[in-house]
Amino acid sequence: MVRRIDVTGAGGVRLAAWEFGDPPKTDPARNGSVGGGSARNGSLGGGSVGNGSAVGNGSVRNGSVDSRSAGRGAARDAGLEGGSLRDGSVRDGSVREALVGDGGEQGPGVLLLHGLMGRASHWASTARWLSERYRAVALDQRGHGRSDKPPVEYYTRDAYVEDAEAALEQLGLAPAVVIGHAMGALTAWQLAAKRPDLVRGLVICDMRASALGAASQREWEDWFRAWPVPFATLADVRKWFGEDDPWVERPSAARGEFYAEVMAESGDGWRPVFEPEQMLKSRESWVYDAHWEELAQVQCPALVVRGLDGELGRAESQEMVRVLPRGQYAEVADAGHLVHYDQPEAWRTAIEPFLDGVLASS
Repeated sequence: MVRRIDVTGAGGVRLAAWEFGDPPKTDPARNGSVGGGSARNGSLGGGSVGNGSAVGNGSVRNGSVDSRSAGRGAARDAGLEGGSLRDGSVRDGSVREALVGDGGEQGPGVLLLHGLMGRASHWASTARWLSERYRAVALDQRGHGRSDKPPVEYYTRDAYVEDAEAALEQLGLAPAVVIGHAMGALTAWQLAAKRPDLVRGLVICDMRASALGAASQREWEDWFRAWPVPFATLADVRKWFGEDDPWVERPSAARGEFYAEVMAESGDGWRPVFEPEQMLKSRESWVYDAHWEELAQVQCPALVVRGLDGELGRAESQEMVRVLPRGQYAEVADAGHLVHYDQPEAWRTAIEPFLDGVLASS
């Protein structure tokens, strides 16, 4: 089961957090609220969720996806394959004992942070196996997925870090292991440097610490303009991002599927659930600066993971491990930038021993 819990991020931005695994039996959120908070039902991927509405071919009742009637494709687009969705909310740090308490019977907390243009559902396969031992929560970061999309001036590094800080505190996950991909990894290590009391372990997946510069930002601006939006069908989305995109070096079905998850159907076709201008502003907040100093301030154990065909090179990744006071290294073969999505089993093999070690030493 996947359950939505709203948290309040920096500047009052509403963030959608998704908890994987069965909640405690006493959890009032089973009835759609947490401590009196209102339930919010909406869309995940291209599907809609609401009382009496449908997700693909599946029926939705009281905010939960009936996986017995839902088509596999619809559930996959929602990031809920074989699961169900329940909505609750936590506002302004109002955390209920049924949800929290130093992990409790649910185990230590893990917060999963997606990268630029990603969404929480991209972590579904990882979160499911994590939920066997941990309290696994994936966050839709501001401007992404089901979270609020404030005006462009609100996409600062400080705001992203404060959002993650708010999620850990309001959901009672701390001290947590924070796992981040790309932009989410940068947010994770900046948070660990700022609030070591909240982070017991850190996984950095395919994110560079070096400045990338103005030329890189211009390439992204040109790339967004090249998108042939709107797409007529999800199959067209998968084909363009998996095969036809000029940035694709070799066909990748996983890449096509990754981008299909961040599309929603509109009146004229399929468009991204985010605004490209907001994504560019988010990227602008880190692309011109190097982030080695904050990396050196991380006190907890940290694992740097790279795909052999990803954006983080071997030399830079090993330098990051050297700079981290308690750094470790892992790599995943036959994986590009989307390491956890390209090779989910190899990704698990790479990070699970590290997580076991963090848990054992805590």
